[in-house]
Amino acid sequence: MNIGELLKLSFRSLQSNLLRSFLTMLGIMIGVATVIAMISIGQGTNNQVTSQIQSLGSNLITVTASSSGQSGAGGGSEGTLTLSDAEPISKINTVKYVAPVMQANTSFKNGANITSTSIIGTTPSYADIKSWETDIGRFFTEDEVTDKAKVVVLGASTAENLFGKAGFDAIGSIVKINNIPFRVIGVLKSKGSSGTTDLDDTAISPITTVQARFQAGGSKNAIRQILVEAKSPSTIQSTMALMEYTMRQSHKLGSGEDDFKVQSQEDVLSSAESVTKTLTLFLGGVAAISLLVGGIGIMNIMLVSVTERTREIGTRKAIGAKEGTILSQFLVESVTLAILGGIIGVLLGFGGSKLVGNMMSIKTAISMNSVLLAVGFSACIGIIFGVFPARKAAKLDPIEALRYE
Repeated sequence: MNIGELLKLSFRSLQSNLLRSFLTMLGIMIGVATVIAMISIGQGTNNQVTSQIQSLGSNLITVTASSSGQSGAGGGSEGTLTLSDAEPISKINTVKYVAPVMQANTSFKNGANITSTSIIGTTPSYADIKSWETDIGRFFTEDEVTDKAKVVVLGASTAENLFGKAGFDAIGSIVKINNIPFRVIGVLKSKGSSGTTDLDDTAISPITTVQARFQAGGSKNAIRQILVEAKSPSTIQSTMALMEYTMRQSHKLGSGEDDFKVQSQEDVLSSAESVTKTLTLFLGGVAAISLLVGGIGIMNIMLVSVTERTREIGTRKAIGAKEGTILSQFLVESVTLAILGGIIGVLLGFGGSKLVGNMMSIKTAISMNSVLLAVGFSACIGIIFGVFPARKAAKLDPIEALRYE
């Protein structure tokens, strides 16, 4: 009996009891759909995180305070990055731009329009590093940083929330930030959103102004991080080494006592990808368990089918059917069940990932590899869990089978 005849027999057997066939496939369908959905959501999250990190700028190096080091003679401990740390870094030959950054949560008010967002305190180099350009107006200058000028550049969404459809009337207007009047000098070009993050929901002001107006107590002089752009990709590693040396000199630290962390964009990207890949594998592993449960369901139903068709098996063997033919027939049935369940599961997983992606504002990504992996795995499940019932059917004694009531 060739494979075509075996498939015809399999479909005829499945059609004779559609409800039971559907219920048997249900476990495989749910398992494959879950695998597809989990992997696509994980891949979509990975793409989103990668996109966000790459949008930070090119040749980017960040310096942040670290909690792993010990305090040095210069008082180096967690949260001790200050404006003075940026100055020696800016003198490194391979450094193109340096921008110290701090952030404060604030509320903005323009008449009856009120919105809340974070205000970023930094220097003019921040616009170059982050590739921010103004749509109207201008960015602030070094003189305004020195003078602690109460000026602000609004993101497109923030400007729209405060001025309706932002236009030239926003420039020169006075907005109150935490009830302190600031003059709007520019509105940034829109960058859109990245997943759930609205990149235009921001505001930028001179770092000295933000420190003076929105920082208080012991954290008044602390900054969040220092952004550095190397002159070229080939100088990133040497720049990082020089930055670490410079920071140790500034904080008077010995080797292994770093109270700061210097990371390149590639380091951050690698760490983020590692986390999301681990999460994807974990979710895929959990979903694979449901595939195994589906396989057990197939084996159970195939055993029932062998029992129900004992006399049929006996008749076929009595007229000359070989053990291999009987084994192939039942094995093809179990694999057909698993593959059909896998194909329907792929369709359900595709729909489910789109639905969850829309709910979580994540652009899910379904790769052909994940589809082939899920369908291939379901076929393997059909073979593995179909072998035992098929062997049981093939080994039946024809005389005993014909006597079976």
